[in-house]
Amino acid sequence: MRRLPYIEKGDEGNMEFGLRSQNKSFLFIILFIGGIGVFLLLLFLRLFQLTIVKGAYYRKLAEENRTREIVIEAKRGTLLDRKGIVLVQNLSAVSSDTENREKSIRSYTDGEAFAHLVGYRQLADKVDFDRDPCLTKLKSGDKTGKKGAEQLFECQLRGKPGKKLVEIDARGRYLNTLSVVPPTEGQALKLAVDSVLQKKAYELIKGKRAAVVALKPNTGEVLILAASPSFNPQSFEDGASADITRSFTDETKPMFNRASEGGYPPGSTFKLVVATGAMETKKIDESTIIEDTGSIKAGPISFGNWYYLQYGKTEGPVDLVMAIRRSNDIYFYEVGEKLGPEAIKEWAEKFGYERQTGIGISEIAGSIPSPYWKEDVLKEKWYLGDTYNLSIGQGYVVSTPLQVAQATAVFAQNGNLCRPLMLRAGSTADPDIVQYATPDCHSLHISQKTLDVIREGMKEACSTGGTGWPLFDFTVGSKEKGDERKIQTACKTGTAESQSASGVPHAWFAAFAPFENPEIVLTVLVEEAGQGSDIGGPIAKEIFKTYFERNE
Repeated sequence: MRRLPYIEKGDEGNMEFGLRSQNKSFLFIILFIGGIGVFLLLLFLRLFQLTIVKGAYYRKLAEENRTREIVIEAKRGTLLDRKGIVLVQNLSAVSSDTENREKSIRSYTDGEAFAHLVGYRQLADKVDFDRDPCLTKLKSGDKTGKKGAEQLFECQLRGKPGKKLVEIDARGRYLNTLSVVPPTEGQALKLAVDSVLQKKAYELIKGKRAAVVALKPNTGEVLILAASPSFNPQSFEDGASADITRSFTDETKPMFNRASEGGYPPGSTFKLVVATGAMETKKIDESTIIEDTGSIKAGPISFGNWYYLQYGKTEGPVDLVMAIRRSNDIYFYEVGEKLGPEAIKEWAEKFGYERQTGIGISEIAGSIPSPYWKEDVLKEKWYLGDTYNLSIGQGYVVSTPLQVAQATAVFAQNGNLCRPLMLRAGSTADPDIVQYATPDCHSLHISQKTLDVIREGMKEACSTGGTGWPLFDFTVGSKEKGDERKIQTACKTGTAESQSASGVPHAWFAAFAPFENPEIVLTVLVEEAGQGSDIGGPIAKEIFKTYFERNE
């Protein structure tokens, strides 16, 4: 009972039998089954990719959705003064959910007083990343030292960060700590600075534009490096934007370290260099006499002695000791002429002028002019008047308080020039010092006779009749307690012309004490303040008083 095939009428009466409807149904079934097969194949391939090819990747993503890795900043090393008093330390770590890290906050004790010595921290920038010299490299979000000891000892202070793996819920809330790799704390460093002296120095110059530098003459250790105006490094640590902006925009330049970056004519403190060069080259000796006539001429220009210009008086015959004692300009004009500008420059360079001291923090080299320099830079001829100015530390001479302190220390250290040290000097015999500095001193080969004569002149300058009147009768202790004693100091005053509109000179005072066995070298600079003896002398006296009364 089979049904007949579909009959389709053909053209021209032809009859033709076909399977058209059955073929269409079969084709549809084939296509449907094929489509399902392709779909299953693609599904299988995708499943293979998800589970086999990229299974580890997606398992990691799933794991990260329930765990979080938190960077634990290493505690930065503590900075101590030479006696172990904490200057800068790290407080407990603080979590930051936005950055997935535990931050260690830096705390600065007496920040303003120590700012130019210890420096500050800021977020590392591209330059910091590119120039990072440390084995443990900076990472995004890290802070790094800027200026001072924070920058100089960055690699020792930095430490090595750790990490913590914690479990979180779907909302990112902490559930559990899975593992911890603790950080390695940075080294604690003992700086050479004496915190008591540093704070005293800053107290005395606060509100002025000034700098104080003190060194240990036998090692070069920096006991004081203070500058005013100053800034608060804690503002940078805490991100106090208003204070930070003020520090950079204030017209008094609180970020400017006048102790090592400030360039000034050294004035009469430079006469010690000229005296040394003249004696060592046999241009003069201790008995050379020059008549103080009040003024001297170089062409049409007169150059006067300060005593004549202020009081209208002359001092008659002057030898070298008296010339230093009274800071006699006429004597040094003529001695400078005998020595000549090239030799003066040569001796100045031996004493460390016109080059950086090597202390390690930001500093300028300064400059010592010469005939060649003037012709090359200023396109002008060198005149005798230029030599006279150079002889008394005026004119084109530029130096820093740090350089003046280093040069002064030569006479306290028996003719040796020492590199200033930021770290406390020591050796392997000092178990409480993790890292120590080794003194770096070399002899300038100055004869003992020259040293003795110049030292005597400096002693006389701080004795009755000299220019360093605040220290004529310097004593510590008290008569009432019966422990009063005289401290004999040696000094050189300086008053250097400034280029300011006020016309008020810079005040210098350079000294060391005690005279027989020097323990401390001190230099004071106050911008546009007046006479070195009147302004710098009293500041030096108070610092010496603090030092010797505490060390009795």
